[in-house]
Amino acid sequence: MKQYRFYSVIVPSFDRREEIRELLNSFTALDFPVERYELIIADDGSGDGTAELVQEFRGTCRFALHFYRQENRGPGPARNMGMERAKGDFFIFVDSDCTVSPGWLAAIDRELHNQQGDAFGGPDSHREDFPPLLKAINYSMTSFLTTGGIRGHKQKSLGKFYPRSFNMGLSRKVYEAVGGFGGLRHGQDIEFSHRIISSGARVILVPGAVVYHKRRTSIRKFFRQVFNWGVARINLYKIDPAMLEPVHALPALATLLLILLTIGSLLSPAVWGVFKWMLLAAVAILLLSGIHAASRYRSPRLLYLVPLVLPIQILGYGLGFCSGFVARVVFKKGEIRGFRKKYYQ
Repeated sequence: MKQYRFYSVIVPSFDRREEIRELLNSFTALDFPVERYELIIADDGSGDGTAELVQEFRGTCRFALHFYRQENRGPGPARNMGMERAKGDFFIFVDSDCTVSPGWLAAIDRELHNQQGDAFGGPDSHREDFPPLLKAINYSMTSFLTTGGIRGHKQKSLGKFYPRSFNMGLSRKVYEAVGGFGGLRHGQDIEFSHRIISSGARVILVPGAVVYHKRRTSIRKFFRQVFNWGVARINLYKIDPAMLEPVHALPALATLLLILLTIGSLLSPAVWGVFKWMLLAAVAILLLSGIHAASRYRSPRLLYLVPLVLPIQILGYGLGFCSGFVARVVFKKGEIRGFRKKYYQ
């Protein structure tokens, strides 16, 4: 006989009023019994009217909607506050820049039952109404050339699959065993997932539980984000070396190789002779990726946006990884955070 779970969906928020509006609208189309879940907005000290927006929705929506607020301490403490207030047998996290597909929660519920999962992670994707740049970023984030093999988009992963906070969950029992999110500013979801996996919990991938992820809305913001992810991987390594796998170092190796070959080409015609063929091969791969993305998303602008975004992701992450390695491993400094000023704006 199927055991029915009650779900607490927890969304951390900081000055994301319009994104929260989109997320709440997506929940009104959710195809799942409203008596079996609650939605918690765990606010991290917003000053943009998020509280008033949630109050407006509370008066019209059919599902249980709660708003809890703390002074600004970061997304991890906000998620922890949400879990402390939650009534569910199972806690689910969604980021504020996401919306959910109508079958999202039903897919989670079905696979947790079928696979007897204690925790899960699901993929992120794009909506058809996303602008071309966001579609290009989505393509880059899900491509085999970048992180598509380790973010829940492939059944066979290049590295260990860690559920990410944009779409992940765990049972109350597992939460009581491992505790809440840690203090890292970036990479805290990977550290949290690592503790869940290390506890012996059964962690499953739910491919059908799709959220639509807006991510960063400019090239500059995207670069800053992936740079901080590179830094975060070294911070994670310093907590536990098991959280650093060879695949995580590949963008840094590619970045270092590019720098060394560029310098070498200025000093040696022989190096340039090798380098130019490597550049031509890289350009060909980028152009083919742009053609594939333009066809897949039916957007001609991706012909040039994808060849721009793909190297930014690889180089941004690689530079962050290298700077974190030098600071923490070579010079033995404490945790570093990368870009911080107005990072979430």
